[in-house]
Amino acid sequence: MKKNKNIGVEGDTPKENCNDLNCPFHGKLKVKEVFLVGTVTSSKMPKSATIVIPRTHFIPKFERNEKRRTKIKVHNPTCINIKEGDIVKLAACRPISKTKNFVIIKKITHKIIVEKEDAFKKEKVKKNDSSKSQDS
Repeated sequence: MKKNKNIGVEGDTPKENCNDLNCPFHGKLKVKEVFLVGTVTSSKMPKSATIVIPRTHFIPKFERNEKRRTKIKVHNPTCINIKEGDIVKLAACRPISKTKNFVIIKKITHKIIVEKEDAFKKEKVKKNDSSKSQDS
């Protein structure tokens, strides 16, 4: 059983242990003091996830802001269980692969909005199915 090490970030360390060398808590990965917060859009890849970070960009000609987003591929240690819709905190690290330069260090919350949207879509499909069966 490996001991949790201090990575220089305030907060809880994961309760589960892992044997991942690229885990900042149980492995040898060092993190830098660059932190981002984003939403998980995909976690289908093994030990990896895709995070979306929304931001605003000012357009001087129209004196307005527009919404933009940044998609980042990050390392997902096995001791931090994340799913799609989770809001997570990221830390910069050395390049783990060609596209992965960040690692997940904390799961903040799960978006309730995603669950509500899924429930709304299911209800809409049920209503459409019931209306088609009544028409026949």
